[in-house]
Amino acid sequence: MASTASTTEAPAQPRRLSGRLGVGSIVFMVVAAAAPLTVVGGSVPLGITIGNGAGFPAMYAIGSVVLFFFAVGFVAMTRYVPNAGAFYTYIAAGLGRLHGLGGSFLALLTYQTIQAAVYGYLGAALGGVVSDDLGGPDLPWWVWAGLAIAVVGFLGYRHIDLSSKVLGVLLVAEVGIVLVVDAGVVLSGGGPDGFSTASVTPSGIASGAPGIGLMFALAGFIGFECTAVFRDEARDPDRTIPRATYASLALIGVFYTLSAWSVVSAWGDEGAVTEAAADPEGMVVRTASDFVGVAAGDVVQALLLTSLFACVLSFHNVVNRYVFSMANTGVLPRLWGRSHARHHSPHTASLLQTGASVVLVVAFVAAGLDPVLQVYTWMSGIATLGFILLMLLTCIAVLVFFARTRVDHRLWNTKVAPAIGVVGLLVAAYLTAANFGLLVGGWTVGAVFLVLIVASYVVGPVVGLLKPSADPLATAAFEAVLDATEPAVPHQIRPTPHTAEDHA
Repeated sequence: MASTASTTEAPAQPRRLSGRLGVGSIVFMVVAAAAPLTVVGGSVPLGITIGNGAGFPAMYAIGSVVLFFFAVGFVAMTRYVPNAGAFYTYIAAGLGRLHGLGGSFLALLTYQTIQAAVYGYLGAALGGVVSDDLGGPDLPWWVWAGLAIAVVGFLGYRHIDLSSKVLGVLLVAEVGIVLVVDAGVVLSGGGPDGFSTASVTPSGIASGAPGIGLMFALAGFIGFECTAVFRDEARDPDRTIPRATYASLALIGVFYTLSAWSVVSAWGDEGAVTEAAADPEGMVVRTASDFVGVAAGDVVQALLLTSLFACVLSFHNVVNRYVFSMANTGVLPRLWGRSHARHHSPHTASLLQTGASVVLVVAFVAAGLDPVLQVYTWMSGIATLGFILLMLLTCIAVLVFFARTRVDHRLWNTKVAPAIGVVGLLVAAYLTAANFGLLVGGWTVGAVFLVLIVASYVVGPVVGLLKPSADPLATAAFEAVLDATEPAVPHQIRPTPHTAEDHA
């Protein structure tokens, strides 16, 4: 394919990323971005307290089902969108260039804010462990956040394989300890009341505020769709990306549901609500100590830090590839779309992302924000709603794309499942928006953030009107697929033929 780079550009600055990532490597990075231990240790107690109590584990199962319908259409479309832009290229393919540009800036806001949220939490948690548990110096949270930014920036600058190996080790450790705790609860027959049944009964699921519970549950899945941004670095992407997407969703959904149910069972339906309200930060640590041993509680506390680090490293890699893709399609300055001659990494985007993280942390400190109660909570709120809106737009785009191009005639994959996904995501978007004030600490702040989310989307069409060359679909291959006047898809870009496995 002809290069879009300037003729004066040095050949040592390629605009393509490279790698041989398989399903396992991509799943490692995506599941690490979901931060399993962070969700189990942080979001589960909050979902129990503010959401639907002992019935909260069911929200992860419900969320998994909704996202499965989304994933069916998303995966069906991957073979027709060769770009590594994920959400925004899919939106552009179905809804048009200007909507795609809006999606690109909304995606940047979503992933930047969730990364900023975790930096706040990580800085506070690491500072607490060093000063309280290890007897080290009592330094401000932003010092530890800055150290994490530096390490993440170094890994993001290098080849993706290095990040993949680091994330793989950390992910195995954090998932392993949670499964050990789950096993301890199950083998002990649960807590004082035995195994919880609240999450499988209608009354238990509907208790409290199930809408808020679903909102917390969906927040735990942020990042599972990022399999597509590693397309250029994947081995056989037409098969690797779909398999990694389904595998990531299944692993995250089952893990969250099982682990949340184990935590509730450990304390009993009423006891879980009481303990979650009294000590949400220490609930899972105490569960580990009670059912496995004090050493297990210490391990959980330590791995919570590595889970947070793995999360910010994963999202750093995701944002880098969004910036890289946007730069190479003319949405952002093309200089930002350079890849390193030796590491084949989006090193320019990594440096920009590192700088942006530093600026945000400085802004949080200048504003005097609490790293957990404000930075983490507020930024997570923005990211949650942005994530749901991006999936909703993508699901609609899938329906429109296949209805217009008719390049895929599978009814379930291109019409039925995406339509069900749209309905589910509309409900999730409504519940999240209706409870947004509670999520971010009040409607004054909530209104400001809602305006910010809308404004981020509006920036896209404005850029598109001012810069006609900005096109999320700026690849010859995709233009040929979309050209309805072509009698057939050209051989060199023909999608991989459907197999029995694909239909299954």
